[in-house]
Amino acid sequence: MSIHLATILGTVAALCSIASFAPQAVKIWRERDASSVSLKTYSLTVTAFAFWIAYGLSIRAWPIIAANTCALIMAGVVLIMKWRFR
Repeated sequence: MSIHLATILGTVAALCSIASFAPQAVKIWRERDASSVSLKTYSLTVTAFAFWIAYGLSIRAWPIIAANTCALIMAGVVLIMKWRFR
């Protein structure tokens, strides 16, 4: 696989990962209800993104760091709203 194709695939994957949290965040915000969101799932997801960031830092892989930081923020927003709109 060419480096160019790999970069495109990685970029699309990162954008999809980041954007995947937006519909849930918007739904919670509009309805002011997060009862259907699993606290355990989002807690684990936020933890996983934190570990991905630590891994990216350890190998100095800025694409991993940037993508997972954005995804951590999005998942963190959902988690915060879960606590706020119980």
